[in-house]
Amino acid sequence: MQQSKLFVHLPEYINTPDGMDIDKDGNLIVSCPNFADTSTSGVVIKIMKDTREVVKWFDVPVHPETGVARNMGIAMNHIEEDVYDIFLCDNQGWSGDEDLMFKGRMLKIRMSGNEMISHTVIATDMEHPNGVKYKDGHIYLTQSLLTKVASDKIMSCVYKFHENDENIKVTNTLDDPNMITTIITEHPEVQYGADGISFDTDGNLYISNFGDAAIHKITFNEDGSVADNVIWAQNQEECQSIDGIAFDDKGYLYMADFSQNAIVRVSPDGKKVKRLAQSPDKSGFDGGLEQPGEPIVYDGKIVATCFDLVTGPDKINTGHEMPATLAYLDMDFDW
Repeated sequence: MQQSKLFVHLPEYINTPDGMDIDKDGNLIVSCPNFADTSTSGVVIKIMKDTREVVKWFDVPVHPETGVARNMGIAMNHIEEDVYDIFLCDNQGWSGDEDLMFKGRMLKIRMSGNEMISHTVIATDMEHPNGVKYKDGHIYLTQSLLTKVASDKIMSCVYKFHENDENIKVTNTLDDPNMITTIITEHPEVQYGADGISFDTDGNLYISNFGDAAIHKITFNEDGSVADNVIWAQNQEECQSIDGIAFDDKGYLYMADFSQNAIVRVSPDGKKVKRLAQSPDKSGFDGGLEQPGEPIVYDGKIVATCFDLVTGPDKINTGHEMPATLAYLDMDFDW
């Protein structure tokens, strides 16, 4: 296996980096919910391509009731020149605090250069919005928990919204018209569902089922409705949980094994799953995979955010340390 390396130390106003995207100039854009310190709020940063300088791009508009933003997944649509629409999953209830449950939002923020032109709430009242992708005028996002649905195993789902929707009140039930498919997590101890999200070049949608360490492939009919939802890849000897996911241009899928501090690769046919790198606890300062949350293919590397916060019997991580970091792997794999 490879040994991961340090990509960047993040400044002290960031304590938990999460989702990523890339702007037209090749700068790495990182969504930072800052869960480790409740006195802080969510921000979006740029890591400049040529220098790896970390620059705060903007503070995410806070929830009017909670006074904070907790932005996780991020997706961008380049409009023109330096104008972008940025879509953010504001996961207010991630901590499990009952006062914050069902306050999650799907946000659209329009930026022109470094100026925020507008911000819109596409959807509200979500229990646990997590990952997001933009495609053909629509927003696809995962919701990792659906506790309102009566089931002996946790159910999760995928929603689809139009990019110009506003103030849709999500019901968190199976009757929600914006819900396009559901996922059941079978793992008895790790009841946490749909998380990472990515499209392949043919327009098929892939969703990671965190607790089952499985990748679901979702295909569509011509009218945009879901045709099928099947498990496409799974090997729990090589991968024990899956947070964020990302494809490269050859069709290989990279997965963040959040619980085991590892990055895992899947062959284009979904049949071969192989762990590429794994790190011990408390190694993030030196470039270790300190609880990787999301991978991205960037500048000839696999770069991963290090969430470094959650503990538990299935986790290598035992606590949070500063500074927060991003790590990377070189793309010189043997298959």
